[in-house]
Amino acid sequence: MIVQDFNQDIRKNKSLELNADFVVIGGGLAGVCAAITAARKGTKTILVQDRPVLGGNASSEVRLWALGATSHMGNNNRWSREGGVVNEIFVENLYRNKEGNPVIFDTVMLEKVMNEKNITLMLNTAVYEVEKKDAKNIKAVKAFNAQNSTHYHISAPLFCDASGDGIVAFQAGASFRIGAESKEEFGELFAPDESYGQLLGHSIFFYSKRAPKPVKYVAPDFALKDIQSIPRYKVIEKDDTGCRFWWLEYGGRKDTIHDTEEIKYELWKVVYGVWDYIKNSGEFEDVDDLTLEWAGTIPGKRESRRFDGLYMMKQQDVIGQQRFDDAIAFGGWAIDLHPADGVYSEKSGCTQWHSKGIYDIPYRSLIPKDLNNLFLAGRIISASHVAFGTTRVMATTGFTAQAIGMAAHMCLDKNITPAQVLENGVIKELQNELNLYGQSIPNVPIMSASNLASKANISASSQLDLEEIAYGETWLNLATSAAMLLPLVKETQYTFTVVVNATEATELEVQFRVAEKEKNYTPDNTLESKKIAINKGEQKVTFTFDNTLEKEQYAFVCFMANEKVSIQESEELYSGVVSLFNGVNKAVSNKGKQTPPEGLGVDTFEFWIPYRRPAGKNIAMEISPAVSVYEASNVVNGYVRPWGTANSWTADLKDTHPTLKIDWAEKQTISSIKLFLDGDYDHAMESVQFGHYDDIVPQCLQDYTIKTVEGEILASQIGNYQTINEWKLKTPVTTKGIVIEVKHPSATTPATIFEVVCQ
Repeated sequence: MIVQDFNQDIRKNKSLELNADFVVIGGGLAGVCAAITAARKGTKTILVQDRPVLGGNASSEVRLWALGATSHMGNNNRWSREGGVVNEIFVENLYRNKEGNPVIFDTVMLEKVMNEKNITLMLNTAVYEVEKKDAKNIKAVKAFNAQNSTHYHISAPLFCDASGDGIVAFQAGASFRIGAESKEEFGELFAPDESYGQLLGHSIFFYSKRAPKPVKYVAPDFALKDIQSIPRYKVIEKDDTGCRFWWLEYGGRKDTIHDTEEIKYELWKVVYGVWDYIKNSGEFEDVDDLTLEWAGTIPGKRESRRFDGLYMMKQQDVIGQQRFDDAIAFGGWAIDLHPADGVYSEKSGCTQWHSKGIYDIPYRSLIPKDLNNLFLAGRIISASHVAFGTTRVMATTGFTAQAIGMAAHMCLDKNITPAQVLENGVIKELQNELNLYGQSIPNVPIMSASNLASKANISASSQLDLEEIAYGETWLNLATSAAMLLPLVKETQYTFTVVVNATEATELEVQFRVAEKEKNYTPDNTLESKKIAINKGEQKVTFTFDNTLEKEQYAFVCFMANEKVSIQESEELYSGVVSLFNGVNKAVSNKGKQTPPEGLGVDTFEFWIPYRRPAGKNIAMEISPAVSVYEASNVVNGYVRPWGTANSWTADLKDTHPTLKIDWAEKQTISSIKLFLDGDYDHAMESVQFGHYDDIVPQCLQDYTIKTVEGEILASQIGNYQTINEWKLKTPVTTKGIVIEVKHPSATTPATIFEVVCQ
């Protein structure tokens, strides 16, 4: 029992002093990935989040699907899902939550953080003040938790601002900007004029469900009554729910920081007005048993402050796919800008323009130019308003923030500032450390010096020579042009045989295409085109392309649209091989071809996209000579996903006991073994609502055993579903080699390993 008498002085709340190596402010996907990456390197990290859950806009409070370069599988960025911790989170969520329940995603995020012994998690704790050591260095931040009535004074040598609005960078005095730059400032031709607006607004979503009996709805007085004031009201559908209403947006002409509460009330007005329209307007049938299950209580923010870094990204960097020596991640979402009037605008809810492939994100854009011990993460990194249109999406921010977590560890270890990572070759060390965690920085392989396996002789019981993608039982009608994307070799003339079925005699056009940039997957260069006479009925068709590739790269074997023709499909799945379609994906402004207006600084090109499983089966075909790029030596080439070529060791499906052997000339002492497996990086793993066909990626190696050549079992796995498996040995082992015995994931999918790292 506690009893206190009257105190004429003002009582003070409890106050605690906390110290750490690294403090991350903001628990969205960016803050979480930065904190986990740092903690796993031994950095004592405090993660401060002002909400009761992690995830920010991806959490159950807002319920926006987290997405990045895969862009709902609606663009030409093949095998581009983000790697490292963010991929680990997505794959875990797929396994536990393929239906996309946002509450389950909350638990996945929370578990990942709570499992890290080096992270102190502080939920419901808002940072409100910054203390500075001197003009360019932050000493501490002050925070308050209203749930436990406790003030915190949190000090550290390094800080990361992942707060969304940039509360720490702002108070610490960093240069920032709000709104859109003019075309003249950076020469960005897509820079919007004043009529389009300066800022992207906030959104609030709602979920509906069917009840077992009719449910009435009486709208609150504040609900929007004049639904026609929403120009897009005619696109409202009764079964739309959650972030399919992303366009319920408002606030782009207001102060998106200080007017957030006002913006929220307007969005509530819209949300409850839209639901009233669905339930009570009489415009929709079969809505009597629909009920409102959930509506957001805080808005999902898109844009506010952006801080000036050592480099500011711009439109040309994205569209031109500018290469940076200090690249630490990639992006690939479209440049996606919204009209400032949001839901009340007569304009389209968004304008999206895609690049032909992924683009680099430089480390310099994460470092404010004015401060020595602060990193920028999330949507506040150094980018123009136009470039921000793509860098802002959550999977990209989480992916980028992993570099901050790793850099923080290195800064502490080397006693240098974040900016000094750019000096004396340290950036190369950072890139390599990130890649060892699965970052897959474009054109930057894992250094052979950091992998003992690279010194070994690599052999296997078999390797895939892809001479046939076996004929199946199903047929694909060529109402839409389709293609097989294959990793071919240079100066080789290929012959293909397929089985087609025609409703009448016709002509089938086949094309041989490649990307102009060898690491892109936009088929903008047609090497050859042939027209083949097709008889009515089922038949085999064989054709040879006379032209060959000048360099090893992916090529498209295209079957152009002809609805009179169907082509036989296959049940087989192979790593680094995918079927594509010149299809439409309205979710990302894909109408089959991107055709921008003149003078916008954006490319015109076709979209060739995959379909989601169980659709999008491979096209069955015979290939001569066989595609022979799956040799065992690929497991030490430094790449952990398809990039330019397949980059994997893949066993022959006929091999009933596939094994990979790593032999050293002299005995080596190893303490850890890391396997990089096939997580189908082409699959967009939207975190919530979308739903997915599989809970385990079908190409992922599930069962294997690792032994020394002397016969000692080092590791054994059954039922794996994660992309990266690391085995830290309890006691280092000295051996002449290791053998990895694997099982094919299925009878139609061969075993694949991208990289083996021994340290």
